[in-house]
Amino acid sequence: MDKEEIKQRQQEILDLIRRFCDEKLDEEYFDISERVLQKLGRKKAVPFQTGKIETWAAGIIHAVGTINFLFDKTSEPYVSVNEIGTFFGVATSTVSGKSKEIRDMLKMDRWDKEFSTKRMNESNPFTSWVTVDGLIVPIDGLPEPYKTIALQAKAEGKTVSFSTKR
Repeated sequence: MDKEEIKQRQQEILDLIRRFCDEKLDEEYFDISERVLQKLGRKKAVPFQTGKIETWAAGIIHAVGTINFLFDKTSEPYVSVNEIGTFFGVATSTVSGKSKEIRDMLKMDRWDKEFSTKRMNESNPFTSWVTVDGLIVPIDGLPEPYKTIALQAKAEGKTVSFSTKR
């Protein structure tokens, strides 16, 4: 498959994702799903060269939904795995399998800053904790100079760890 065919296929997947997000989700889910698709498209061996475009679109939405608790009925928005499968005409087991493949390829996990919704990033329980000598402690419990350093580092997206040993 040449670059032009890959680009065309990528656009077809994106169009399917757009339809689903317009009908069932929101613009934020579309933006994140588009980033996932673009990242997949930059892989040396572009994975979506093979397989049904509906499976890739459903898998991407499921992958993004999985790390953002989309399938939790208390979540807003909420969509079931069955709704994704039905919309794209793909078996739920196939959707789940493709989602896992995508999450593994891109190392996606919950509270992943790159692929999490704003709501998930704001509710991330790990943003107010640091490691001190291997123990997890709240930033608020640190002495003031360390607290300032930790908050600044967290704001820059860095992982924070302190050691009291010399």
